[in-house]
Amino acid sequence: MKNNGKQKQEISIIKQDKFAEYAGIELLEVEEGWAKSKMEITENHLNGIGTVHGGAIFTLADFTFAAAANSYKTVTVAINANISFMKAARSGTLFAEAEEISTNPKLGTYTITVTDDNSKLIAIFQGMAYRKKDKIDI
Repeated sequence: MKNNGKQKQEISIIKQDKFAEYAGIELLEVEEGWAKSKMEITENHLNGIGTVHGGAIFTLADFTFAAAANSYKTVTVAINANISFMKAARSGTLFAEAEEISTNPKLGTYTITVTDDNSKLIAIFQGMAYRKKDKIDI
């Protein structure tokens, strides 16, 4: 964990994400420009060949991207996202860690790595976010 002595932020709009809740995603930690989440794999996450569905992995990465991007107390929305899958996952827990690569007052660029509970790389997600003028209650 990154922590560096900082308190975990609770971002209201992230806590209200019903789709992430439905998918079983848990936010572990968030700081300005950084976040970490996890998802326990269930049979509902599996595709027809018994591996975790790419959409489930994307959802985990996207949620973690949103947490990091919205950590500045300003409403921030995705304007671009892509993912590359490196390895299939079948069971256990997946972790996503978002790191801000570049930021300015309007745009933020993030790389999110998704790993399994053995620290094996499952996917790399890259996202760009647009910061709106609206503020977020934390």
